[in-house]
Amino acid sequence: MKKLVVVVLLIGIIAGLFISSSQTYEQQTIVPKLQQLLPNQPLKQPLSKLQIPYWGKTISVDERGYYYFIEFLVRKSAHFFTFGALAVVFYWLLPKMRLRFFLAAFLTLLAASADEFHQSITGGRTATWQDVMLDMSGALVFLIIIQLFKLLRSKSR
Repeated sequence: MKKLVVVVLLIGIIAGLFISSSQTYEQQTIVPKLQQLLPNQPLKQPLSKLQIPYWGKTISVDERGYYYFIEFLVRKSAHFFTFGALAVVFYWLLPKMRLRFFLAAFLTLLAASADEFHQSITGGRTATWQDVMLDMSGALVFLIIIQLFKLLRSKSR
C-alpha cells in the first residue's frame, strides 16, 4: 500500500510538471492573484533590498516590480521544492542499495532536463540550465535531509 501511494505521488508530480511546462507564461502567471491577495504590497521595503542574479540579469523589485518579483520568488521556490519532492519519491521507490542516493539524484536530473526541454518546445517559454541547477539544488538538499535523518535514527538505536 505504501509503495502504491508513492507511485501515485510520482505520477502526480510528473503530470503536474508536464501540465505546467505545457502552459505559456500568460496561462500560468499568478500576478493578478497576487495583486488581489497583497493589495498593500506587504514587505515591499525589505524585499526591495534583494537582488538575485539570474540568467545574466539581476532580478529585483526595482527591475521587475513588486508583484512580478514575488511571482519570480514563488516560481523559483516551486522548482526547488517540486524537484526536491521528486527526488524523495525516486529515493523511496528505489530498492535499498548503496547507490540509491546517487540514482535518485540522477533520475531527478533526467526529469529536470526533460522538463526544461519540454519548456523549450512550448510557445512563450524558455529553457535554462539555471533552472536545472535550481531543480538539482532542491533534489540534493532533500536527499541530504533524508541521509541526515537516517544517520540520526541509526545513532539513536
